[in-house]
Amino acid sequence: MGISDLLDPQSIAVIGASATPGKLGNDAMANAKEFDGPVYPVNPSADGTVYGYEFVDSVVETDADLALCCVPAPATPGVIEDCGQAGVGAAVVFAGGFAEAGEAGETRQTEIRQVAEEYDIAVLGPNTAGHIMPHKNIFSSFVPGFDEIEQGDVAVVAQSGGVGVTATFQLEREGYGISGMYGLGNRVNTDFADVIPKLDEDPQTKAIGLHIEGTTEIDEFAEVVSDATTPIVALKSGNRMRDFVQAHTAAPNQTYERYEEILTTNGGAMADSVTELLDASRVLAKSPTPKGPNVGLVTAQAGPGIMMADYLAERGATFPELTAGTQERLDDLLLGFTYDENPVDTGRPMPAFGEVIDTVARDDTVDIVLVYEIFEHSLGYPVDELETLSEEVDKPIVFTVAGPYEPLEPDRKRMEELGIPTFDAPERGAYATSVLVDSAR
Repeated sequence: MGISDLLDPQSIAVIGASATPGKLGNDAMANAKEFDGPVYPVNPSADGTVYGYEFVDSVVETDADLALCCVPAPATPGVIEDCGQAGVGAAVVFAGGFAEAGEAGETRQTEIRQVAEEYDIAVLGPNTAGHIMPHKNIFSSFVPGFDEIEQGDVAVVAQSGGVGVTATFQLEREGYGISGMYGLGNRVNTDFADVIPKLDEDPQTKAIGLHIEGTTEIDEFAEVVSDATTPIVALKSGNRMRDFVQAHTAAPNQTYERYEEILTTNGGAMADSVTELLDASRVLAKSPTPKGPNVGLVTAQAGPGIMMADYLAERGATFPELTAGTQERLDDLLLGFTYDENPVDTGRPMPAFGEVIDTVARDDTVDIVLVYEIFEHSLGYPVDELETLSEEVDKPIVFTVAGPYEPLEPDRKRMEELGIPTFDAPERGAYATSVLVDSAR
């Protein structure tokens, strides 16, 4: 099967391409034009060019190895047949109206599966938003704006195109980008078990986030999760609204507990929301694996620190007593009204805040460092101290930030570059840290 043509094509055909703005075939071309190799708009009813590419009458006239199918469901089996005759190795089928749409749709899906098997074509979908890989300039989707997504180090594999699109734009909006988004849709012959091993081999992908409704290939899924060395986080939905799920991606009825067992017994994590899925993926992508569950918490504001400490204590994190040497150093740095145990609270940002973090992080009893600090213009964040710390101490450091966006953004970006994941709310920083705690078990 041509999974390599899906993930590393040399040329792309857009079947059903259109020069009319707003049409699916035009939106797909708007994204596909960013590809560095040949792009062929295919439409026998069109003349001239679209985005500078000349229309061709048939995919058979191209040397494309990836086809983006922008045609209605009834026309899709014939288009896949054309792709097979043209030697296309992979196809993305955007249209709905297949197994999720009753008996007639099931028949169509069976037809495209049979044709794909005959010609050894990897089909992504049907009923998908496509896939993107910004680091390869591959934007095989009809979603406007996808061609502007920056590269990152987290890949999202989603059964729901809506969830995949939501996750992609959230990562972009928060300044992280994405290594890839893959919308599986109805999974005619490309499923989790086909994509995960390829992402596990991808040097650009440091963590994999999954949105799961259900797969008939659950045993194969369990096997590839077990074999993967890249951290995996999963969000399992459709646990109650089975009829809604069936009408969406025709996914089988499977329990949350089954997927939880597969993920957690193989070092993965479960998330309960898209934000948790992305936060867990980001912290695992950036951070070294901690040696244990011991958290050193440093805050410049006690209220958020108490909230984070409560959250983590309820989820199995421990807050070890700091060594005598650490305590002596903190006593020299901190003002008298602060809390100098663990958690350590400085009362407010202070010039020595970076030294406080450094002192706690170097304590032998601490496995993970969590920080909360509100931005102050006169001080900024202790980026210089954090740079030294990240180079010299092989421990996860999680930073939770608060303040006006534009002034704090340069420091936040610098911390991300240093491998220090940042979060913008106490509960997000605490949740991400709890994922690291679980990873140490």
